[in-house]
Amino acid sequence: MAGVALAAGEGLTVAVADGRPGTMLDGAAAAEGDGAAPDAGHGASARILVVDDSRVNRLMLGKLLTSLGHEAIDEEDGRAALARLRDTAAEPIDLVLLDLVMPELDGYETLALIKSDPDLADIPVIVISDVDDIASVVRCIEMGAADYLPRPYEPSILRARIGTSVENARMLRTISRQRTALSRFLSPQVAELVASPEGEDLLVGHRRRITAVFCDLRGFTAFTETAEPEELLGVLREYHTAMGRLVVEHGGTLEHFAGDGMLVFFNDPIIQEDHELRAVRMALAMRETFDGLATRWHKRGYSLGFGVGIAVGFATLGRIGFEGRHDYAAIGTVVILASRLSSKALDGQILLSQQAYAAVEGQVETEDAGELELKGFSRPMPAYLATR
Repeated sequence: MAGVALAAGEGLTVAVADGRPGTMLDGAAAAEGDGAAPDAGHGASARILVVDDSRVNRLMLGKLLTSLGHEAIDEEDGRAALARLRDTAAEPIDLVLLDLVMPELDGYETLALIKSDPDLADIPVIVISDVDDIASVVRCIEMGAADYLPRPYEPSILRARIGTSVENARMLRTISRQRTALSRFLSPQVAELVASPEGEDLLVGHRRRITAVFCDLRGFTAFTETAEPEELLGVLREYHTAMGRLVVEHGGTLEHFAGDGMLVFFNDPIIQEDHELRAVRMALAMRETFDGLATRWHKRGYSLGFGVGIAVGFATLGRIGFEGRHDYAAIGTVVILASRLSSKALDGQILLSQQAYAAVEGQVETEDAGELELKGFSRPMPAYLATR
């Protein structure tokens, strides 16, 4: 579709209000001719990929984009454009201006491949084409195009569409970065919840049956009395890193680290039909991992153990705290019971409540631990040991 007629229709021909054809303008003149100074599209410079098999069209669009303060990169067909977009060594593209009628890989196929690739799907695509029938417009929008401009177009309209598309794309990237940053401080499930529109109801508060897992180190208080601060922090860092990885692998929601103790719960905010089994298997994996840590620590003169308590029951879950500082927490007897069982567990023991044991019976090897006197509970509570 190369040709002077198409190049002239690349948005660089203006029409006057009385219907007479206007003057052929280059990109900079067109930007000035609409009465607005180049503004880099809503004040932000962007890296824009122009995909068109016409060299004249690419040059003209590139000149216009440069006059608006953007960086223009061009490719002559869809296959080359996809290779550029997927090149991780190259600077990322903010926006694609895509022609439809091209050899090798046409605009429809290129658009479909961009939107089906998770690494590229968030890059906005504006289709610019001589094909201006409504069916093509609808098809491209349904496929995920941010906009569709038929030739000839007004440079001022193109500038506005570029600015809007670039700002929207950058907002999505900001949200993605924030979600990643949140996941460093919150469990991945809660970070996802905070960043989602539907999460507000869950954050407000709700009731749900969960499995609570409480675990901490044995001998930690004595260790803190003799260890240097650097040694203490080093041990905690190793412990938290190893255990945190297992929490994520098993789909648990980490409520908090509190020194040597941590509370993890399952079945919220993500529903898990097998939450009890997930919790016990996580605890077994933690114990095995801890054995390796304990061996290394013992060589340094540190003597630490590991105990776990697991309980199943209903809790109230949601956001707690005050303005500027919130946590996503579980509140209820089930959490207290898990904590009390953990405090009774000896080094290497994983104590299960009656309901936890009933849920995993036959799937995990267990032993009867008898009835335990637990602080805050008026009667002895039956408990079981998860062994394998």
